[in-house]
Amino acid sequence: MENKIIFFGDSLVAGYGLQNPSTESIPALISEKLKQLGLNYDVINAGISGDTTFSALSRLDEVLKEKPGIFILELGANDFLRGISPLLILTNLQSIISKVKLACPGAAILLLGIELPDWATGLHQGDYSEIFSALAHKNNIELVPSFLKNVAGVRSLNMPDGVHPLREGYAIAAENIWPVLYRIIQSQENKNQ
Repeated sequence: MENKIIFFGDSLVAGYGLQNPSTESIPALISEKLKQLGLNYDVINAGISGDTTFSALSRLDEVLKEKPGIFILELGANDFLRGISPLLILTNLQSIISKVKLACPGAAILLLGIELPDWATGLHQGDYSEIFSALAHKNNIELVPSFLKNVAGVRSLNMPDGVHPLREGYAIAAENIWPVLYRIIQSQENKNQ
C-alpha cells in the first residue's frame, strides 16, 4: 500500500477562491503538517469545484489508480445546494465508499461531514445532517462530523458568497481534520510495523 493520501471532493478540497491552492488548500496544509512531523506521505488534491456526489462517481476509477493508503471523502455540499434528495446523496456516497473498499481493500477511509449553514435550516436539514454519521457507522469508517466547524457561517472567515472559506477559514478546517487523520496514520503505521 502506497503512502498516499487522496482528498476526493469538491471546491472545498480544491481550494476554490484561494490565491494559491497549491499551498493554501486543505490538502496542501495537511501535506505541510506531515512534512513537519517527518511523515512521508504524498498528498493528492483530487478536488474539483462544482462536483456533486454523482459527477464525482464518474471520475473515481481514475483517481483510485493512485492506490491510496488513506482516502478522504468530502462531497455533498453541491448536491444540497442543488436540492438533490438526501437519499440520493447517501446512495451516491455509499457507492463511492464501496468502490474504494473494493479497489483498495487496505485503505483507510475518512469521511468529512458538513453541517449546513443557518440560512439552510428547514430545507431537509434533518435528513441531510444524518447522512454522514449513518455512512460512517454502517461502513465502520472514521468521520469528522463537521470539518467546517467554527468556519461555516462566520462572515469574517468566508468569501462574500458565504459558502467558500477564506485562507484563514481553510486553515481552521485543516485543524479540524488533523486529529482524526493523525489517529488513522498512527494506526496504519502500527499495522505496517
